[in-house]
Amino acid sequence: MRIMVINPNTSESMTEHIRRELERIKGTETELTVTNPLHGPVSIESAYDEAHAIPPTLELVKQAEKEGYDAVVLACFADPGLEAARELVSIPVVGIEESTLHVAAMLGHKFSIMASLCQRVPSRMEHVVRLGLESRLASVCPLDMSVLEMDAEPERTKARIMEVAGAAVQEDGAEVIILGCAGLAGYAADIERELGVVVLDPTPIALKMAELLVSLGLHHSKRGLYAPPPAKLFK
Repeated sequence: MRIMVINPNTSESMTEHIRRELERIKGTETELTVTNPLHGPVSIESAYDEAHAIPPTLELVKQAEKEGYDAVVLACFADPGLEAARELVSIPVVGIEESTLHVAAMLGHKFSIMASLCQRVPSRMEHVVRLGLESRLASVCPLDMSVLEMDAEPERTKARIMEVAGAAVQEDGAEVIILGCAGLAGYAADIERELGVVVLDPTPIALKMAELLVSLGLHHSKRGLYAPPPAKLFK
């Protein structure tokens, strides 16, 4: 099967980081392409960033279907453009946030999300509510590091995750920790070993979800929510 993973920001360093982590865990029959738009924000840390990232990301989604890919993964924890992408194509489109939140609810009573900045906490909470999982949320905890800082400073990032996630376990009752950024790929195993709780790395989870959907021949229903958009003229 062929799967395209799209990092919706324009950071080539982050895209390469994601590629390295996914190549290690992809299925033997999976042909993987990890890419990012040529235009848009270098990191996604606001609704404004998301709005600018969505159009070029949707173009890549359409390109993936046209080129015969079997599924697409959106590798940003905001899942920018996820619903629109599912309207545009018939192949499965998996968001790393949505898929990981559902998996977290299956693996423990309460989960905590590690966010980049405090400004992102409200949107993370809103997304949990939108998916009907608010009763399973222990907390959303900012790491107080920008996305680019997390990508550039792995040792500091790991130490900060350990500190903040440890507090979420001890003070908030978290049984599952979610690393709420695609740029945090690769930290889960060490954090889990140190803290003794389940730690979820969203991008690998989404890739495996995409592989599952393709292997089972499943796709998004086109009856209502993800029905193709009506044809119209855009000015």
